[in-house]
Amino acid sequence: MTMLPLSCVRVCSGLAALRTAICLHHTRSVSGITVSQIDEEVAKLLELKARLGGDDGKHQFVLKTPKGTRDYNPKQMAIREKVFNTITRCFKRHGAETIDTPVFELKETLTGKYGEDSKLIYDLKDQGGELLSLRYDLTVPFARYLAMNKITNIKRYHIAKVYRRDNPAMTRGRYREFYQCDFDIAGQYDAMIPDAECLKIVHEILSELELGDFRIKVNDRRILDGMFAVCGVPDDKFRTICSTVDKLDKMPWEDVRKEMVDEKGLSEEAADQIGEYVSLHGGMDLAERLLQDPRMSQSKQACAGLSDIKLLFSYLQLFQVTDKVVFDLSLARGLDYYTGVIYEAVLTQAGVAPVSSDAQNGEEDCISVGSVAGGGRYDGLVGMFDPKGRKVPCVGVSIGIERIFSIMEQKAEASAEKVRTTEVQVLVASAQKNLLEERLRLVTELWNAGIKAEVMYKKNPKLLSQLQLCEETGIPLVAILGEQELKDGVVKLRVVATREEVDISRLDLISELKRRT
Repeated sequence: MTMLPLSCVRVCSGLAALRTAICLHHTRSVSGITVSQIDEEVAKLLELKARLGGDDGKHQFVLKTPKGTRDYNPKQMAIREKVFNTITRCFKRHGAETIDTPVFELKETLTGKYGEDSKLIYDLKDQGGELLSLRYDLTVPFARYLAMNKITNIKRYHIAKVYRRDNPAMTRGRYREFYQCDFDIAGQYDAMIPDAECLKIVHEILSELELGDFRIKVNDRRILDGMFAVCGVPDDKFRTICSTVDKLDKMPWEDVRKEMVDEKGLSEEAADQIGEYVSLHGGMDLAERLLQDPRMSQSKQACAGLSDIKLLFSYLQLFQVTDKVVFDLSLARGLDYYTGVIYEAVLTQAGVAPVSSDAQNGEEDCISVGSVAGGGRYDGLVGMFDPKGRKVPCVGVSIGIERIFSIMEQKAEASAEKVRTTEVQVLVASAQKNLLEERLRLVTELWNAGIKAEVMYKKNPKLLSQLQLCEETGIPLVAILGEQELKDGVVKLRVVATREEVDISRLDLISELKRRT
């Protein structure tokens, strides 16, 4: 490696000399090599030289994280931990248990499960005869786990990182490496009861995090397929047209229609008929109206989906969440493995439009600022991995945690409230010199009692420095030791915020700290 930079310089010098000779002779080429080709090769070699470093052989590199990834400082991690705890509490409140799976899977496990998004999968180099890929989501590994372990009934949550070779938009919480928080119910149950609980969970999490107004859109893959069929979409174009409809949250209808007709080869008449349907959104009343629709009523698939949407809304009324849920025919979700109900939660800037019959005219009363959760029913995915093709019905939801983190971080930056990065409840301090041993004895007592405590790593710190540390880091209490306190068998307990001080018996200190914290 140390010889490469020198060799680069020599080649560059040679090519530069050759170029000069060409220019001096006013010729356009020598031995078939043009001046522009030489310039191009010189530029490439100079770039290689710059990457490898100077002639001293030292490797020079830029300190940065890879594209689409980031580091998190203690303040950011404190916000993330708070969000994770909120989500985990909700999952556990609904009776879920947790699992973990490898960060990479056999490539064939992931192949053919994500439609057009399959190109975003990270493939790894051959490792000992196995072709591997980084996991794209947590759903396909979960289905593989169920099939491999012959599990037919489980309610599980899984919080872990996934990887997508996407174009990152980091200011909007879109990364190549990011966390997903998944909740799934696997098993044979009566229709729409587990599906309704998944929507209830999304409602609880978004409400508790206080992110602002939100809307949960629901649809059904069977309704979409039925709609495509009655609109004249060929069977072999269902999935690709579904992927195009899925872009309606990012592109106007005119662009989506153009892609359908010009790129996907769909007839203009079929595209216009789809446009009439995907502009509709409402509630249970819309499902009832579509069941009477002359075209949609011809599709058994669509009718089955519409009947389930009606049932779903009846359960959502009992769960008291219909104020945030809307039946939206434009919702498609491009992943191939969905078979029934699908849903997506979006945050809105100007309030949530009411779910009523008035909302069926295609007018949006709010502005979407991005999806923060999504999911649906995937009854056939486990069967893809089972040797005998045995199916395990599944429904689940994934919380878009990175976008939530971005919003929470922005709110924290805008707020004057200080974010604590530690949970220390008390600092053990000294008022005079030569009390290090006493401080260490006391902090040991507190640690042994399960109290979060800290000391400064100096033999004789100034009291003012110790108090300033508490104010900077948000430690609420200070246990101060002095010669007089040691003689009297007490500890001076100081409240940092109010500067109130009180003497507490050494024997009562632990119980007093537990009472206050």
